[in-house]
Amino acid sequence: MSYIGRNIENLASRTKLDSISTSATATFNLLLNSVAYVPSSAESLTVSLNGVIQAPQSSYTVSGSTIIFASSLQNSDVIDFILAERAITLTTIGSGTVTTSNIVDANVTTAKIADNAVTTAKLASGLLPTNTPAFGAKRSNAQTANQDTWTKIDFDTEIYDSDGKFDISNDRFTPTVAGTYIIYGQLANNNLYNQAYLQVAIYKNGSLLIESEIIGNNSTSNRNYTVNVNLIDVADTDDYYELYGKQGLGGGVAITEASRNIFLGYKIT
Repeated sequence: MSYIGRNIENLASRTKLDSISTSATATFNLLLNSVAYVPSSAESLTVSLNGVIQAPQSSYTVSGSTIIFASSLQNSDVIDFILAERAITLTTIGSGTVTTSNIVDANVTTAKIADNAVTTAKLASGLLPTNTPAFGAKRSNAQTANQDTWTKIDFDTEIYDSDGKFDISNDRFTPTVAGTYIIYGQLANNNLYNQAYLQVAIYKNGSLLIESEIIGNNSTSNRNYTVNVNLIDVADTDDYYELYGKQGLGGGVAITEASRNIFLGYKIT
């Protein structure tokens, strides 16, 4: 009686080995595409002999790339097929082996990040970005300037300087770390009137990079005004930034008040 079961083509998880011609022996070579095949065990094979599925270990065993039947076959016997299980290897990902290229863009979500996933150790090792170098500086009193003249703002107090990159003696921020930075400056004046102007500018490497302006009203009375400027800029290791101001009120007039002037910056990438 023939074996009744699934057709060979439906056994998607198995591979059919090369056909074997029987002879008066018990040992036969196992081949897959004419290459010696070594099964993992007798149980990993499904063997049909004369239409009957054989029991592993009792009806046959395996040794290397050979199958050994419990008794010698005859020339008239027919090995219908031998199917081999397809090997599936489960691999544990090693520590420190997942790189940026292994992760599909936009697939790391907030929900996937544990509350304590960002640790001080990770920050220190450079695996996560930090917003340094960073600095902040201000003046403690007013500064005067000639009319219509760009004047570098003289800062006397460091609010913050993460890496010592702000030189207060030269009023200059030199990051020394290549990257993208936010740079911000602010000036204030309480004497603007009659459409006089107050300008503030960020200089890079001694040249004007970006400026901003505010103009006083038509009144002859003094008014308080604040003007600021900011930008995102890419810096090399030797670039430096300074803050300048210019006023249109007259010679020797305060270009900035003490309480509302500031210069700051920090690395974002």
